[in-house]
Amino acid sequence: AAVSRPRYVLVGATGQLGVDLVRAFDLPGELIPLTHADLDLLDAAGTETRLRQLSPTHVVNTAAYNRVDQAEDDRAAAFALNARAVGDLAAVCESLGAALVHFSTDYVFDGRRATPYLESDAPNPLNVYGESKLAGERLALERCERAVVFRVSGLFGVARSSGKGGTNFVETMLRLAREGRKIRVVADQVLGPSYTLDLARKVWTVLPKAAHPIYHLTNAGETSWYGFARRAFELAGLAPDLTPVTAAEHGAKARRPAYSVLGHAHLRALGEDDLRPWDAALAAYLAERPSSV
Repeated sequence: AAVSRPRYVLVGATGQLGVDLVRAFDLPGELIPLTHADLDLLDAAGTETRLRQLSPTHVVNTAAYNRVDQAEDDRAAAFALNARAVGDLAAVCESLGAALVHFSTDYVFDGRRATPYLESDAPNPLNVYGESKLAGERLALERCERAVVFRVSGLFGVARSSGKGGTNFVETMLRLAREGRKIRVVADQVLGPSYTLDLARKVWTVLPKAAHPIYHLTNAGETSWYGFARRAFELAGLAPDLTPVTAAEHGAKARRPAYSVLGHAHLRALGEDDLRPWDAALAAYLAERPSSV
């Protein structure tokens, strides 16, 4: 049979990562962006019908339940979208001979170490959101032979996150500063903040030569949420009242890992571990974001 031209169906095209995947797409073949109105992953039958019509070679899924604290009280909803729907999607992809490209999170790890987590390290999530995302990864890889999972962290991008009320951490911090608020940010959780445009470009570079089932994908370097906020204010020329606090003082509903920096062994194996540092990416984002927001 003739090899069909690549056809990438993108689920969640209006989200923070989805928008940048559309902007950065530069592969042979075509990209078909679908919004939630076009495709509701919770409707398994409707999803299957739609995908059979489109006959993709790849399905790229950025849709997720990502309200981390709310998930603690809403386990069923988190698992419905982050796990069950992913398993259903993977099964459809397998039946169509398509690859499923799925996104997961640094929150699959427990944060009990102080060096970056590699793809081979054992997950052990601390919260319901992380549990649901880990379950989704496993279903994706079990049910679709050609599945690829990208674990990402601390996302910021110009589209913000539709699931987080149209904002992201950087935008929230800038808004609080403009409102003249006292700002308290957790200083004892370390991560690798990541610019969705940088990640999107790398996804499209890696996919044609992907050789592993899981890739850690973040900007380089690491910082605490407090360090992330402080750098955003410096770059934006703001000097708000900013105080570091502990996670215990902050008292969020969901436990989060104290250290969830992702190491890039599999990108390195492909010669693709060249993402710029998070603070250079943050500067680029601040220069690019619409200043009207």
